[in-house]
Amino acid sequence: MRFLFVHGTGVRRERHDALFALVRDRLGERFPGAEVDSCFWGERFGAELSAGGRSVPGTPESAAGGGEAAEWGLLLADPLCELRVLAEAGWAGEGREDDPFAMPGLRPAGEGVLELLHRLAGAPGADGPDAAGPDAAGPGELRALLDGTGLAAGFRPALEAAADSAEAARAGARATAEPQARELATALARAVTAGALAGAGADADCTAAERDRLVELLTTRLGGGARVPGARAAAVLGRLALRVTTQPLLNAWRGSLTAGTAPALGDILRYQARGAGLRAYLHERITARPGPTVLIGHSLGGIALVDLLALAAADGGPVPGAELLVTVGSQAPYLYELGALTALAPGSRLPYGFPRWLNVYDRQDVLSYLAAPVFPGDPRVTDHEISSRQPFPASHSAYWKQQSLYERIERAVTEAGIG
Repeated sequence: MRFLFVHGTGVRRERHDALFALVRDRLGERFPGAEVDSCFWGERFGAELSAGGRSVPGTPESAAGGGEAAEWGLLLADPLCELRVLAEAGWAGEGREDDPFAMPGLRPAGEGVLELLHRLAGAPGADGPDAAGPDAAGPGELRALLDGTGLAAGFRPALEAAADSAEAARAGARATAEPQARELATALARAVTAGALAGAGADADCTAAERDRLVELLTTRLGGGARVPGARAAAVLGRLALRVTTQPLLNAWRGSLTAGTAPALGDILRYQARGAGLRAYLHERITARPGPTVLIGHSLGGIALVDLLALAAADGGPVPGAELLVTVGSQAPYLYELGALTALAPGSRLPYGFPRWLNVYDRQDVLSYLAAPVFPGDPRVTDHEISSRQPFPASHSAYWKQQSLYERIERAVTEAGIG
């Protein structure tokens, strides 16, 4: 048995190699005798902005589960937003500013938190997370966590941005008591984590559990409790997140989503206009080895595989060896509904010879769609939901560390009788 991984939009060599290594290792754990190959097409068939993004308004040339995901969506757009709440609102009724019996000249507890943050940001190894010294909580774990999630490069800039911010200074001055200082530590840890995630963008390989663990480790280093929630700021942010529409976030991200990460959108558009070359390349890679093959397509990779398999089956010649299709975070069902899928007109059925199809989606991933409802009654098509607890766009890349994904693939392989 053989697996062939087909990557999605915006992926180029360095990103592909890291992503495929993860997929290969996870598949290898469950299928020790299987061959795991990859079909890297990004540099050969991918898109780029020939004019440097001048068409995008707001760029220098022309001028990221429900409430939790929404909160982190706001943090990715503005990593300092929780600190801004604390800087402006503070802890009214709880602090020295409102206490007539407070001792004059007493140092706010928050200043100690800020000192730890500046020490962490200014240490020689701040981007290699042993910076807080040998007594820091989990330095080895933090190092491994940043390296394993793709956040290491953006860790120091995120630390420096939080440490040098006026919001942190103001919030620190208002955190007069120890409980307030612990909440400040949590807010700072979330700000640094959000800054690192925002800097990595779609290149982050970070699950919600890893994100939360990073917040815990940083909170501990800043003198807070590892499990202390940022109650006041998070409550305000949560209410705002549930009321805000997607448009302000899209406006805030427009430059990075369109220009800075042009391949993510451009690869799809280029494929729609000139997809025959990629499909021919996929056919060549699939048939390069004999025996049954499980095809795993992410995003645009899934679109191209659906097109290839449907076109081949309709022509009376199913692609040899293609026994199971797994699409992950794919837009193929949506394009089918729009009438924009190359191989199938709206309302048409999957042709005889099309293989079993497992379609994996995440509600927080706005680029993932359901397949079974648009092919009703077709026993070959199955949808499977995964919850990454990450906001978009991180949710679009968060599938590959979810054990439930590989468990479901293993089940699909068994159901298909592939051995």
